[in-house]
Amino acid sequence: MQTTPTPPANPPQVLVFAASDPSAGAGIQADILTLASLGCHPLTALTALTVQDTTGVQSLHPVAAELLEQQARTVLEDMPVAAFKIGLLGSVENVLAVAEIVGDYPEIPLIFDPVLASGRGDDLSGEEVIAAMREMLLPQTTIITPNAPEARRLAESDEDDGEPGLDVCAARLIEMGAQYVLITGTHENTPQVVNTLYGESGVIRHDRWERLPGSYHGSGCTLASAIAGCIAGGASVEEAVRDAQDYTWQALKHGFRGGMGQFIPDRLFWARDDEADGKDGKDGQS
Repeated sequence: MQTTPTPPANPPQVLVFAASDPSAGAGIQADILTLASLGCHPLTALTALTVQDTTGVQSLHPVAAELLEQQARTVLEDMPVAAFKIGLLGSVENVLAVAEIVGDYPEIPLIFDPVLASGRGDDLSGEEVIAAMREMLLPQTTIITPNAPEARRLAESDEDDGEPGLDVCAARLIEMGAQYVLITGTHENTPQVVNTLYGESGVIRHDRWERLPGSYHGSGCTLASAIAGCIAGGASVEEAVRDAQDYTWQALKHGFRGGMGQFIPDRLFWARDDEADGKDGKDGQS
């Protein structure tokens, strides 16, 4: 007797709130590439248009909050979502709109990449936007993934005499409501890149990675989206952080010079890597 084949399971779906980057090095295009590479189906709610290339951002044009909300709610009423990923929001109004939307789905993990500046240093989020992030988004965040400068800026206090240490920054972000904080060390002056995952009880893991030469456009977007994809696929936060770092390091290692500025991570490196490379840049976890 002929049996009907079991249909394949649907890929996990991740809803991304982020800005468009015409170079596809960062932004919503980087999120789409990363999530698709990891076997997820990306859904998108566009927060802003940018005029940029691999050398920097020329201008930022936020989408109206009402249009942003319509994009997200229309998709959410139709399609089940396994994780939210938030990138650049572009305006206070958009922060508030996204906070209200995700607040209606508290059971869905939220991965927050607080994009405050471009890789070149262009300021993309003012103090009002940052204040709104602290108050409205951090209390709903499963894991936030700032680099060290972003962590210091998000966690700064009027009482600070000098620059707060990263452990202090992480503790403050957790006090503000984030469940986990992954602070990346790409901007620190260290021989290796050290990424540290914090939870309510303190440091959960340190991961050390070979510091690759050059500067990369969209590495933070890649890492946060990879974490979102892994969590959507059923991984725990710690497992997702571990696996997403490995994926991101490989994407950076295989990065290419698409223009005249920063390198672009190759999120589809596995589709072009004919050699059984297997080389790992990780030095160990403590």
